Amino acid sequence: MTNSTAWTGMVPTYDERARGRKSGTSSDYSFEAAVRDVDAVLAARGVDRALLVGWSYGAYVAAHWANRNPTRTIGAVLVDGAQPYDWLDDAMEERIRTLFRRMGWFTPLLRPTGLTPRMSAAQQAESNIELGRLGSTGELGPVLDGIVVPTRHVVASGTSLGSRGDEQEVIRAGLAEVVARNPNIAISAKVRSNHGAILRKDHAAVAAAVREVAALGRVTPEVER
Repeated sequence: MTNSTAWTGMVPTYDERARGRKSGTSSDYSFEAAVRDVDAVLAARGVDRALLVGWSYGAYVAAHWANRNPTRTIGAVLVDGAQPYDWLDDAMEERIRTLFRRMGWFTPLLRPTGLTPRMSAAQQAESNIELGRLGSTGELGPVLDGIVVPTRHVVASGTSLGSRGDEQEVIRAGLAEVVARNPNIAISAKVRSNHGAILRKDHAAVAAAVREVAALGRVTPEVER
């Protein structure tokens, strides 16, 4: 399972631009390009309706796609992402740029493993800043409020690289208001793993959320082999 997955009786998966072991570089790393890529993948596989599973950045992509394409979406599972919170300000933007600038010397060494994207430090910083803006309560809140298909969050615990103190827990807490407003959205599980380890250590919780959404969408899943 990678950053975004579509589910409709088959399980096509793909790595977002510059991410994973196989994806190449691009001239466009914008969020809108990532959302368009969902359409491209589904069209290439002949998928009319999909159950989307997205982790981290992919959760935001899945939420936006589900909001924009309700008749084409069976449901969505959002894994430790798409949590509205106003955490980005000028100081945070500079902190993000500084963090990626400092990491820039060694991240290229990890690219062959798929652990870091094939982007420059500046591109990674701007991608995270764009996501911070899109994740604000004013931007992401209406997107989640407008989702009309079964949607489940699987939430991690603890901190990850670049976070301080309980920052991530505070951000995750914003989901409570979303769940209270939209009956189509619920938190399926909160697991012990942190953000980076959730797919590896708590894949069973993600799979359970997929089964839950598939049942609500009256879909009998069959894994493509």
